[in-house]
Amino acid sequence: MMQLTRRMTAIGLVLPFVGVSGTAPAQSAGPRYAAAWTGSVQGPYPVGNPSAQPDLRWAFPVPEKGARDQTFRLLVKPDIWGRQARLRLSNAFGTRPVTFDGVFVGLQNSSAAIVAGTNLPVAFDGKRSVTVDPGDWVTSDPVRLPFVRDAVEPQLAGRRLAVSFHVAGESGPMTWHAKALTTSYVTPPGAGSRGGQEGEAGFPFSTASWYFLDMVEMSAPAMTRVVVGFGDSITDGTASTLNGDDRWTDVLSRRLKAVSPRIAVVDAGIGGNRVVGPADYTPANPFSGGPSALSRLERDVISLPGVTHVIWFEGINDISKSGNTNADAVIAGYKQGVAKLHAAIPGVKVIGATLTSALGSSNPAHGTPEQDAQRRLINAFIRTGGLFDGVIDFDVATLDPATGGMNPMFVPESTTGGPGDKLHPNRAGYAAMADSIDLNLFAARRQWHR
Repeated sequence: MMQLTRRMTAIGLVLPFVGVSGTAPAQSAGPRYAAAWTGSVQGPYPVGNPSAQPDLRWAFPVPEKGARDQTFRLLVKPDIWGRQARLRLSNAFGTRPVTFDGVFVGLQNSSAAIVAGTNLPVAFDGKRSVTVDPGDWVTSDPVRLPFVRDAVEPQLAGRRLAVSFHVAGESGPMTWHAKALTTSYVTPPGAGSRGGQEGEAGFPFSTASWYFLDMVEMSAPAMTRVVVGFGDSITDGTASTLNGDDRWTDVLSRRLKAVSPRIAVVDAGIGGNRVVGPADYTPANPFSGGPSALSRLERDVISLPGVTHVIWFEGINDISKSGNTNADAVIAGYKQGVAKLHAAIPGVKVIGATLTSALGSSNPAHGTPEQDAQRRLINAFIRTGGLFDGVIDFDVATLDPATGGMNPMFVPESTTGGPGDKLHPNRAGYAAMADSIDLNLFAARRQWHR
C-alpha cells in the first residue's frame, strides 16, 4: 500500500481547564502532526447519500468513467491550523490507478477564488505527480503555510482551505464522500490542470461532495488532542445547513475551543452507515451507507494522527428495516470495535453516545415501535453496560417525552427547508446535542497516537 505511516512518541496531553498536570517525555525530532479535517470516503461516485447536490451531468457525464483530465478545488475547514500541512488522497474504492498532479493548497477567498499569494504547490516524495493504486491512499510531503503565523491564530478560525488537484487522464470510479454539506468546485472534463490558478473562472461547476481527499493534517503542538466523531448521517450532518458548519461535531468544537484552542474535532460520519453491515462491501458491490463501521475503523480512525478521543454514535441504521438486525448484534459490534480501538491507540478514550429517537419517522425504513424498542435496549447498554470510557446522552437531549419521538422543535429541515423526517435533527437539534456534552469527558490526560 502506498502510504506514509508515522507513529508518534507517547506524550501527556492536558486541557488547561481541568488542572491535570504531567511531565511530557522528550519529543522526537521533527514536527508532530494532528488530523485537522477528515471526510470519510464511502464508495464509488455516485453511490451515496448527498444533500443539496447540484446536477453534475456536465461535470461527470459518465459516472463510471469518473473524472477526465479535470481539476477539483475542494473546500475544507481545518479544525486546527499549523505552519505545515499534509494532504491524504485516497483511491480506496477505485478500480484503476489514478494519477494526481498539479496539487495545490491555499486559503479560500470566496467561491472558488483563493487569497492572492497563498496558493502553494504540494509534492509527494519530492515529486509533483503521484499515482495511487486501487485500494490505496497516499500522504503528501509537508507543505509550509506562510500565512499561518501562530498555530492558534484567531483570525484563521472558521476559514476554509482550498485543496486543488488535477486528475490526469480518466480516473474510473471516483472515491468520494457524498454528503459534504460544503460547496466545492470542479472544471469541465478535458480542461487540464488548473490548480495553480488563484481565480474562480476555470471552475464553473459546483458540488456538495468531496472527492479523493479524505484527510488534512496540520503540524501541532504537543498538547494538541484530536476528537473523532464516528457515526452515520446524524454525525455527517444531514438536515443541518449547507455551508453552515453546524453539525454537532462543529458545535462541540466551538465549545471546546472556548476553553482550549489546542483541540481538534474531526467528523468521520457517513450517511446511512451501520455498525455491523453490510457483510460484503466492494467497489463492484457498493452500499450507499459505505462499508460498516467495524470495517472502516482502521482507515477512518486508527490511521489518523493524534487521536485521543472517539465519540461513537451509531446503530439506528442497523435496526432499520433495511438494516434488519437487532440490539444484540449492535452491542456485539460495539464490543468488537471498542476492543480494537483500545488495542490500536494507546490511552484512547472511547465515548458512547445514545441513539436519538426515530419513532414516527416519515423515512420508510425507520420509525416503528418495534425498532424503537431495540433502540432503547441499545441505549440502556450504552448507559450502564460499562463498555465505554464515557457516555453522552443524545437521546435525552433531543427527546420529546410526551411522544417518545424527536422534540418537534428539532424536526424541520435546515438544509433546503421542508418538514423534516423525525429522524435527522435540524440545526437547533444538533446544537442541543453538542450543548449537552460534558466537556470534562475530554479532560483526562491522554497520549499521542502516531
